[in-house]
Amino acid sequence: MKIKEVIVVEGKDDTTAVKNAVNADTIETNGSAINQSTLEMIRKAQETRGVIIFTDPDFPGEKIRKTIAEHIPGCKHAFISKEKALPKAGRGIGVEHASREAILEALKDAQLMSEVIKEAITREDLLDAGLIAGVGARERREKLGELLKIGYTNGKQLHKRLMMFQVSREDFAEAIVKIRQEE
Repeated sequence: MKIKEVIVVEGKDDTTAVKNAVNADTIETNGSAINQSTLEMIRKAQETRGVIIFTDPDFPGEKIRKTIAEHIPGCKHAFISKEKALPKAGRGIGVEHASREAILEALKDAQLMSEVIKEAITREDLLDAGLIAGVGARERREKLGELLKIGYTNGKQLHKRLMMFQVSREDFAEAIVKIRQEE
């Protein structure tokens, strides 16, 4: 699979892991203290091909992600869970330890975000609204997807979809009121 965007990773081991999974170009930050020339390379890549930020699921990785996002708007973000970034043996956590499948999944799910997504709607909110589990949940999710223009999703993916589209609590609450009025 060829990826058009340039993928920003932390180091050469991450580049190796990404290139074992996909055909892509990478830029390495070489740590969390990103210098100006690296930021300029990332900016140029964003202007010409687009960028996917794919850093480790730890504090330094998040610091790099935030630094790039502050300086270069419009980048996509790929995430990998800590569980999928653990080594088979030894210590550390990182993209370089992830399986080919986990890397493919993370890059496929790369999202465009203007800022770090905040959880406006919790899984408990979804349960309280009768959107996951129980009689009529599927129909309510279908209606919610129509009202919010986010499409239908199953119960397991609903929370992720609401976060991905940054649906506010207010918009969610208004949609739930309309759904309940129609029942």
